[in-house]
Amino acid sequence: MKKGAAAPFFVLVYGQMNTSGKDQKRMQELKYLAGYSEQVTGQVQRLIAEQRLGEVLLKRFPSAHEIKTDKALYDFTVELKNQFLRKTPPLSKVVFDSKINVIHHALGLHTFISRVQGSKLKAKNEIRIGVVFKTAPMEFLRMIVAHELAHLKEKDHNKAFYSLCEHIEPDYHQLEFDLRLYLTHLDLIGPLY
Repeated sequence: MKKGAAAPFFVLVYGQMNTSGKDQKRMQELKYLAGYSEQVTGQVQRLIAEQRLGEVLLKRFPSAHEIKTDKALYDFTVELKNQFLRKTPPLSKVVFDSKINVIHHALGLHTFISRVQGSKLKAKNEIRIGVVFKTAPMEFLRMIVAHELAHLKEKDHNKAFYSLCEHIEPDYHQLEFDLRLYLTHLDLIGPLY
């Protein structure tokens, strides 16, 4: 954990999921936490029942970032890319995209486009970030951008891919879990910011 960073309020616990009817209904409610242990989902359920999930999230992530335009997102992404992935191909486009969540059931999208222009083959790398991240904490935006940048080197979600994500964002896995809590709050209760 980075020096001065807030301590995680949940520790990731992986385990088998019971799929009884009651558990399936609970997991539909906690769709972003499918696959997590009953211990973890039970803690989240209690926070929701006690109407404290938002309070816990705000304590750890008190404010949303100020990156609101595609230009600012592009600049932020290129700066992160240049810091950690200098030798990767350039990015031609980085934008917030309102259609990502609906169409692709994703939060971010990396696309590689090859086009024939005359006798040459031109390749473009584009990153599209779900519009939900316009009003999210900086840590979540950085985590999603790190994920999409890692796809410049590793196309598949394998061990090398996640190692690269952790190289760019050392708290990657904890932030991924925290993001799942944030998305659960958005889905069940509404916006925080």
